[in-house]
Amino acid sequence: MASPSPSPHDRSRPEDESDPVDQMISRTGCAELHYAVQECMMEHQDWRKCQAQVKDFKECMMSFQRVRREQLAKHRATGSESA
Repeated sequence: MASPSPSPHDRSRPEDESDPVDQMISRTGCAELHYAVQECMMEHQDWRKCQAQVKDFKECMMSFQRVRREQLAKHRATGSESA
């Protein structure tokens, strides 16, 4: 008898494969704050009780995005000068 095919809803990954969202957040430098939000949510099961953690994570991500936009703007400006 053939083994059953995996469910299309199964999102599990091999243990050696990282979650792409975790990888992306790690590159921002905000991973610890992201994990703090997750831990708070696990503990309280109510996002309203985790507003301080959410705020800290949001501020970190906004800072990362601002720096990233500035880097892209500089890159575009130097790229157009050499064209």
